[in-house]
Amino acid sequence: MPKAYVFTRYGGPETEALADVDRPSPGPGQILVAVRAAGVNPVDWKQREGYRRPGETAERVFPAVFGNEAAGVVQEVGEGVTGFAVGDDVFGNTVDGAYAEYALLSTAVAAHKPAALSFTDAATLPVAAATAYDGVRELDLPEGATLLVTGAGGGVGAAAVQIARARGLRVVGVASEGKKEFVESLGAVHVPSGPDLAARVRTAAPEGVDAVFDLVGGDTFVEAADLVDDGARLITGARPVPEAVAAKGGSRVVRARTAAVLDALADLVLRGALNPHVTRTFPLDRAEEALRTVENGHARGKIVIEVTA
Repeated sequence: MPKAYVFTRYGGPETEALADVDRPSPGPGQILVAVRAAGVNPVDWKQREGYRRPGETAERVFPAVFGNEAAGVVQEVGEGVTGFAVGDDVFGNTVDGAYAEYALLSTAVAAHKPAALSFTDAATLPVAAATAYDGVRELDLPEGATLLVTGAGGGVGAAAVQIARARGLRVVGVASEGKKEFVESLGAVHVPSGPDLAARVRTAAPEGVDAVFDLVGGDTFVEAADLVDDGARLITGARPVPEAVAAKGGSRVVRARTAAVLDALADLVLRGALNPHVTRTFPLDRAEEALRTVENGHARGKIVIEVTA
């Protein structure tokens, strides 16, 4: 039977296991892929704790496979599927998990992988990079404007900095002191995270910031929010207290979740405007280590699980 890394109930790491699972069958509008790589994201462990994305209502069936983004090779196509065929290299958002030898993708959020794009890099794009792309596009700042990105050293943050720079924006990136060199290598002005953040940002950008893209939440979101007057220029991809978002007039990033976004991201990578910055890879049988690296906050850039062909 195929292998997958799962959680057997809501809770902590004690609920996780590498398990034998049934090979999925694609339904209408779905494709089955043999996974070559799966991206690891904070939302993965948050879902293990019971987190649901806005609008999610379906009850989770256990054991549940970890992961939300994957790249691989099409093995089967479901009813009504057009534009995809067995043998195609693809990447996209998974339906029921990605840390597995086989996974289902919805064709609405799947794209053909260009030959020059590695499976490993492609697997980083559907969640983190796509969130960054949607957020930067939503803010729609003019060339030359200044964007503040909190959590600039993480997967979404690193992509947001690069996408913003590709659009001609000046970027101030908030991250730990240990990620200073990395954030600066992306083209951002680094500001250390921690208390009194607003004061340090004002020093780094005395002319002010035109918008805030928050990826941390909590006190960081509250401090960063004070740097802009217009709530339309304040978005978050983190999990701040809803009351705090409402009080500051901000909003969550509106996700497009389309194949067109995936195509645009692949093009940015191929043009050299977006480096996924995969800093570590793990085989499927070490998925626990991969997830702990992200959950413990030690990841810089992206972590990917690679599945042997």
